[in-house]
Amino acid sequence: MIELPESHVIAGQMREALSGKRILKVEADHSPHKFTFYQGDPATYPLLLEGLEVSGARPVGGMVELLLGDMRMTFGDGVNFRLLPAMAKLPMKYQLRIEFSDHTSLVCSVQMYGAMLAFRKGEQENPYYQIARKKPTPYAEAFNCAYFGSLLSELKPSASVKAFLATEQRIPGLGNGVLQDILFQARIHPKSKVFLLCDAELDRLYHSVKETLCAMRAGGGRDTERDLYGHSGQYRVILSKNTLAMPCSACGGPLKTASVSGREYLFLSRLPALCTIRSNFPYETFILISHILIFCVTHLQYLHSILKPR
Repeated sequence: MIELPESHVIAGQMREALSGKRILKVEADHSPHKFTFYQGDPATYPLLLEGLEVSGARPVGGMVELLLGDMRMTFGDGVNFRLLPAMAKLPMKYQLRIEFSDHTSLVCSVQMYGAMLAFRKGEQENPYYQIARKKPTPYAEAFNCAYFGSLLSELKPSASVKAFLATEQRIPGLGNGVLQDILFQARIHPKSKVFLLCDAELDRLYHSVKETLCAMRAGGGRDTERDLYGHSGQYRVILSKNTLAMPCSACGGPLKTASVSGREYLFLSRLPALCTIRSNFPYETFILISHILIFCVTHLQYLHSILKPR
């Protein structure tokens, strides 16, 4: 499933390959899929899109958007893309095909779930889309230490690092796929409480977000994902199902799966905090102490609120 690095790579490829081309034919809902979502009736897509010229493409968080004059064609993060040459054999199943005037085709398919939304500029009210349009990404200059700090200030004391980075669209396009390598490079366990991280750890986390995502984009995406032409990215993912049987690249120890926020596919080293020696006692003890501290702080705040002079 594409995330922020791949949305930038694929949008750039679309911009280069499709700009100036006119849409000749549109097939929508070719192979019905229960979890493919459209804007209104997909039967109207040919009427809305045929004859329009591609003026560009851009990433929107983890989504990719084709610019078609006053129209937009936005693809969610669960969509797989393939740009096929003229007269190429089409796949057996696909949900959307856009054929251009040179008879090349953009074929889009969904495995688990995905959105393919055709709408007029300014008429998309989906909050997920709106937030992704408004918030800066880690690739932007506006995503600086001060902005990162403002995201931290919104958290509850009990929030984990994993929940901070990959939920509530705090950083649109950053999901569980890229999260694991970010935390590995920062040497921070996903279950660590943000409230208990020291300044050095927060600084390391901020720079890991920026640097890891930049490395992924520079590599043409992750090697677990494919681009517009079906090529795998060149960024070698450190933690994925493909590396589970391999030793940890930092310590050489074995990796294992763990459940974080109900997800079972995070791969963690046996060593505490992803090979970071946080203390001389086991990680489970550290977690217990963390919860005790959070409990104490929360109740002290409560007592202060009811006992302070009015």
